[in-house]
Amino acid sequence: MPMVLRALLLSALLTIVPVAIGVAKSGDTTLSREPAAYRAVALADFDTTKAVVQRAPFCDLVPAAAVEEALGSEATVAAYANGERSDALPGGDVSHEYGCRYSPGTDAEADAPSAGTAGSEARGWVFAPPVTVDAARQIAAGSAQAPCTALPDAPAYGEPSAGVVCPGEGVHTVSFRGLFGDAWLACSLTLPASVAQEELVERAGRWCVAVAQAASVPLT
Repeated sequence: MPMVLRALLLSALLTIVPVAIGVAKSGDTTLSREPAAYRAVALADFDTTKAVVQRAPFCDLVPAAAVEEALGSEATVAAYANGERSDALPGGDVSHEYGCRYSPGTDAEADAPSAGTAGSEARGWVFAPPVTVDAARQIAAGSAQAPCTALPDAPAYGEPSAGVVCPGEGVHTVSFRGLFGDAWLACSLTLPASVAQEELVERAGRWCVAVAQAASVPLT
C-alpha cells in the first residue's frame, strides 16, 4: 500500500481503534471454501453492491487462472496477514491488512522474469480494521496523489470507491479500491508501459473482480 494511503488510513481510523483491536484478534480465519472456477468478468459488469467482503485472509481462494490472465504468465505469490512484517510492504513494514502480491514466474535458466513481464505484478489486499463510510471517503479522495491520476469514468469498486493509474519506471499500474460494507478492499495490476492503457485498465478490472470474489462470501 502506498505510504500516502497508509497515512490516510491511520488518520481516518483513529476514532475506531478499540473496534480494530477486537478485529485483529478475531479476523484471522481464512474463508472456508475451495477456490471457485475462474470466469473472467469485466468490472463494469460486476455488481459490487452485492459482494460481502470479509476482513480475513483470502489469497488461497484467488484462482490461479485469474493471476495468469492478469500477468500473462504463471506466478509466485507472497501472502501476508494482519500484524506480520512483510517484504511485500514498503520497507518491510508491519501489516494492518490481509494481502497477496503475485509476481511472474522466473525463467529457470536465466533466473529472471520471463521476457515481457519484468516489473509486472498483481496485488490484492483488504484492511484488517473496519472502515467507516466517512473514513473511506477520505481514503478514496486521497487515492489520486501524484504521480497517480484518477481514471475517468472508473467503474464502481464498492461505495465509495476510486480508480487510479500510476506511471512508474517502465511500467504503469492501475488500481481500484473501495468500501464493501465495512471492509476496504483494494487491488492493483502493474504491467510494462508497452501495454496500452486501455488494455491495462480492462485486465486490471477483471483481476479486481477476481480479488473481490475471492475475498467475499459466495452468493447463494
